[in-house]
Amino acid sequence: MKKTLILGAFASLMMVACSKDYSCKCVTVESITGASNTQTTTITGKKKDATASCEAQSATSGTITKTCTIQ
Repeated sequence: MKKTLILGAFASLMMVACSKDYSCKCVTVESITGASNTQTTTITGKKKDATASCEAQSATSGTITKTCTIQ
């Protein structure tokens, strides 16, 4: 029983600590012409860290807006 409990706890810990690949989709739009560009990159890590990294790429400069989200 004790071995089963330890093995189960270890397996749960490994599942939580695993890194995964997440897709970060960035859409850049120029507001005057309406032209847009989509770029997708892969971020490896925990979902919380990948989301923060992806959203940090969002920016606005003049008439150009770049919006990034995890897919």
